[in-house]
Amino acid sequence: MNLNWVQIGSLLMFLAVALGAFGSHALKSKLSPHYFEVFQTGVLYHFIHAFAIFLVAWLGTQSDDPNIQFAGVAFLTGIVFFSGSLYLLSISEVKAIALFTPIGGVLFLAGWVLLFISRYKGLQ
Repeated sequence: MNLNWVQIGSLLMFLAVALGAFGSHALKSKLSPHYFEVFQTGVLYHFIHAFAIFLVAWLGTQSDDPNIQFAGVAFLTGIVFFSGSLYLLSISEVKAIALFTPIGGVLFLAGWVLLFISRYKGLQ
């Protein structure tokens, strides 16, 4: 599994900036303060984990441990589930969408654990 994490991270960062700007300029006046905050939370975690994908790209040049690649997949799918569900929830106000948010959170956590394991194994 040799994904181009720099390209994926770049695309995700572009989307995070675009969605953040869209939220601040187009949605802020249309959403309730609560749902605007929900949208902004999605953007924040989108940024953090898009940046984490650049970390995956760099660590992938340092080691061939498959846990690094799995971490990238976890971060990518975590953004889709966590941030994506918050974006949809904020604009639709359909509360059932929030059921997907914790799945993304668990994927984020799994990604960080996988990176820890990959580096811990590298120290032995």
